[in-house]
Amino acid sequence: MEKPAEESKVALQASMNAAFSKIDKAVKRGVLHRNSGAHQKSRLSSAVKQALEPVASK
Repeated sequence: MEKPAEESKVALQASMNAAFSKIDKAVKRGVLHRNSGAHQKSRLSSAVKQALEPVASK
């Protein structure tokens, strides 16, 4: 599997920051519960980490 290009990593980081901001705003306004927002951010970060650094199959 090939490694992602540096510019795609930068774009992915910007997208992730935008998503985190949207989740935080939803929590702040009461649309999402605080724990639900934290759970979504955790799942998003782990998915991004998996995409950038795939772990060898066990």
